[in-house]
Amino acid sequence: MKITFVGAGSFIFTRRFITDILTFEALQDATLTLFDINEERLGFIKQGVERILETGHYPAKVEATLDRKAALEGADAVIISILQGGIEVWRKDIEIPKKYGLNISVGDSMGPSGNFRALRTIPVMLDIAHDIERYCPNALVLNYTNPMSMLSGAVQKYTRVNLIGLCHSVQGTSEMLAKWIGAPMNEISYVCAGINHQAWFLEYKRNGKDAYPEVMQAIESRPGVYYQEQVRNEMFKKFGYYVTESSSHNSEYNPWFRKTEEDIKNLCHNYETEEGWAHRNESVKYADKGWNYGRYANTLIYYESREGHWRESIRESIAETPDLKRGNEYAAYILNALFGDGTMVSFNGNILNNGVISNLPQNACVEVPIIASKAGLQPVRIGKLPDHLALLNGIHCQCHNMIVDACMEGDREKVFRACCMDPLTGACLTLDEIQTMVDEMFEANREFLPQFFR
Repeated sequence: MKITFVGAGSFIFTRRFITDILTFEALQDATLTLFDINEERLGFIKQGVERILETGHYPAKVEATLDRKAALEGADAVIISILQGGIEVWRKDIEIPKKYGLNISVGDSMGPSGNFRALRTIPVMLDIAHDIERYCPNALVLNYTNPMSMLSGAVQKYTRVNLIGLCHSVQGTSEMLAKWIGAPMNEISYVCAGINHQAWFLEYKRNGKDAYPEVMQAIESRPGVYYQEQVRNEMFKKFGYYVTESSSHNSEYNPWFRKTEEDIKNLCHNYETEEGWAHRNESVKYADKGWNYGRYANTLIYYESREGHWRESIRESIAETPDLKRGNEYAAYILNALFGDGTMVSFNGNILNNGVISNLPQNACVEVPIIASKAGLQPVRIGKLPDHLALLNGIHCQCHNMIVDACMEGDREKVFRACCMDPLTGACLTLDEIQTMVDEMFEANREFLPQFFR
């Protein structure tokens, strides 16, 4: 088969997925086609993949091209991971809202920052999708680009492409909870559904028995567990269901945790280890610098630092012997189920609702369990979410739909109103402040959004 990577210059991401793909014997003779618009990064990832093939003695073929048509032509599967606009435009997504009193943690999925990231990226995603319709119309497309719900939803609504959106937050959270209660993953089963970055573990079981009491006990009795995910743990204690994606993300998806600097200092922690809570004061002191308390600490400065040293880092990575062990990302397992040995796999994917969750908008992009096998992809019908979870998800669903439609129509008013309805934005700013902020964000993104300046 031919597997094409769009945005292949994302070195760590692409190398990791290709490593996973080649652990499946039935996929080891694939043609791996790498496409990127950055020739230097494309050259680096080709070298990295060649090292994997040499180390594993795989028969796969790797090719790299700057020609998107050539990359897509005849592809059986396409994996997309792109970024539209660089660090400077991204930092405006964070810094403009902060100027008005809206303190964003990451800004890649929801709210004004996620909205403008979507507005920049939707036209590019649709352009790629239209090329897929022309050159490989039957290909399975796996999207890893954020904002997941808006980008995947736009392609699913406005093209005929068979696209599924994928994210690692569901399996990552399930493994974290299992670690907290000392359970191996082969004892864990769960049902998780909602929207990307805000899906809910409707069931979380150990050997068929509800494991939520064990999770609650770990949270309430071990400070290291509580402070590791303080926002999510507070949401679990109040709502009764554990939410996917980290505390630093979830703190910006609702109105309760980021209204003041004091809130952020006291609540928005996301420590990676149980020992991390002991260093709470060390993390808090960076609040005035915009730090995000944990693995997303000072996101912008991290990326700026990486930009300065990325060539050296990649060269070092290429020189090292590749680790050929299989990871836990869904993509390789899905490809093996559909195109390889047919081993059935269950995963959480982002698709148009169409009745899967009965009390969320039917034209929304939702994250639900999907079964992959030789027979294809089959979503699992969830039915009704608990009312309070559907209420929070539903607000975001409708905002996402407004942004997608606004992008297609060039409608600034829809963008403004979607930002008004964002829970954190509404909790922090007046309508006039939101209007001024949105106008400034449009100006900062003018070169990417010609449809709004006609």
